[in-house]
Amino acid sequence: MTGPAKKVRIGEALVEEGILALEQLDEALAEQRQTGRFLGELLVEKGLVTAEQIVQTLSKRLGIRGCVLRHGMVDPSLLNLIGEEEAMRLKAMPMFKVRDTLTVAMAEPQSLPSVDRLRQIVGCHVRPVLALEDQIVQFIRSCAGPATGMDSILDSLEETGFEVVSDDPPDDIPIADLDSTDDASPVVNLVNMVILRAIQDGASDIHVEPDRRATRIRYRIDGKLRDLMKPPVGMHSAIVSRVKVIGRMDIAERRLPQEGRVRIHTEGRRVDLRISSMPTVLGEKVVVRVLDQANLSVRLDELGFRPEALETFLRVLRYPYGMVLVTGPTGSGKTTTLYSALSLIRSPELNIITVEDPVEYQVDLINQVQVQESIGMTFARALRSILRQDPDVIMVGEIRDEETARVAVQASLTGHLVLATLHTNDAAGAVNRLIDMGIEPYLLCGALNGVVAQRLVRTICPQCLERYYPEEDVLLDAGLLREAGRLFARGTGCARCHDSGFVGRRGIYEVLELNPALRRLVQKGVSIQDLREAWQETGGVTLRDEGIRVALDGQTSIEEVLGATHGEDHRPPDAGSGDLGRRAVSATAG
Repeated sequence: MTGPAKKVRIGEALVEEGILALEQLDEALAEQRQTGRFLGELLVEKGLVTAEQIVQTLSKRLGIRGCVLRHGMVDPSLLNLIGEEEAMRLKAMPMFKVRDTLTVAMAEPQSLPSVDRLRQIVGCHVRPVLALEDQIVQFIRSCAGPATGMDSILDSLEETGFEVVSDDPPDDIPIADLDSTDDASPVVNLVNMVILRAIQDGASDIHVEPDRRATRIRYRIDGKLRDLMKPPVGMHSAIVSRVKVIGRMDIAERRLPQEGRVRIHTEGRRVDLRISSMPTVLGEKVVVRVLDQANLSVRLDELGFRPEALETFLRVLRYPYGMVLVTGPTGSGKTTTLYSALSLIRSPELNIITVEDPVEYQVDLINQVQVQESIGMTFARALRSILRQDPDVIMVGEIRDEETARVAVQASLTGHLVLATLHTNDAAGAVNRLIDMGIEPYLLCGALNGVVAQRLVRTICPQCLERYYPEEDVLLDAGLLREAGRLFARGTGCARCHDSGFVGRRGIYEVLELNPALRRLVQKGVSIQDLREAWQETGGVTLRDEGIRVALDGQTSIEEVLGATHGEDHRPPDAGSGDLGRRAVSATAG
């Protein structure tokens, strides 16, 4: 059957679905006649509809699956199967190939003659899916340039000596030797491409999740998950097995959680992958933590500390003994701050020992110990053994219980500098947490030198930065009502930032140094609020205030700061919203 293709007008369909007003459509059509641009592109650019709404509407009318094209969903090398000219004529962009089936994004997937022509050209089955014509044209033009597909990536691996090795150095194994199938296997190529793309894009985690209709592969970049691609559901088991093979895990065991670890050497970089599998009702979910050694080469003054806060932190680190805590929720950058501090103070004259669970980065001149609770190697036991190793500086990956806290405090009181992390919302809360763990206030006031509380906020993409006036309730929440006429910065979203409006992250920090007055308050066991107020009276700046200063500088949005420091604004309700605004403005003036 090669009957005429069913035609659907985008504008009319959107109006009928109640997504677009008729007046808006007429205005867009008039502009289209003048500019010759795609109607869908104009509607999305004007903010009248989203690309997802257009695709969903057309898919519903045509009864054909649709997708919004994004980088990572398309293998650029497949364009060579069709050729740029023919792809433009057919309005078709190959996405990925699994065995003998090629999935192709088409502006008119309902056109049987076009599908038949594609089948003749590629010589295999063609699975058409609906996509917007302007997106297809954009991808054809970008992929017609220099090769950037999976094949070129894999070729570059061979040229740069890419290899995957286990934890045991003598068992170094090239990636080709791990392949249980032919090098051209789509699953092997896909997994290799996903891992390398994650490293290149600076992703911290890769999520491979089972779904009813597809496998969902997502990256966590700048703290947020983003879709990379959705291979067919039939590939899920093969993808999971390939990842588990690389991680030296049991591919036959699918009922129990497993963990694996592998190291990648590529382009002169050393990257560790921590792999975790978890059975779900739809299949195994795999998360790969990407630990790039290059991301650790950060100096303290590049993390985002204000000069005053950095000076205080450095002063605390210069103490020959005592305890320094870094606090914040999971994913707030505590480990990076500690490693950066250790990199600053390390020297051949010091014996620095860390106890971690797990050891995420390996650093020269530092002895690192891995916790293994399954064999009784706990934080507390490791700490006791470390004290017999003549240490100068000890880093504790996390204080989780009273036993670890007590050993760490005793170590700091007996001539050792102890750096540790603790899960609390702010700096003052660390004191209360340790007291709740059973540490006596008279011991704590002598042991604790300082506390750093931190959060990470995303920085605005410079390519799509715009100025705007925040809503009044946002300014009220930030304590900036007096700044109602001030322009703030935000990102509108573009291709560079994956439509998020942000590129990269920076830290915001509050640094509490225990001076004699604060030590006396700790010894008395005063409340968190009293300790916090006494610290602020001496010039202490809270996380919320630090973040607002960053927003006033135009580095991040005010909404991002409020989200990152939710619940951290401890000023009393009657403090007056203008006080913070005046302090923040004065901090950024001149």
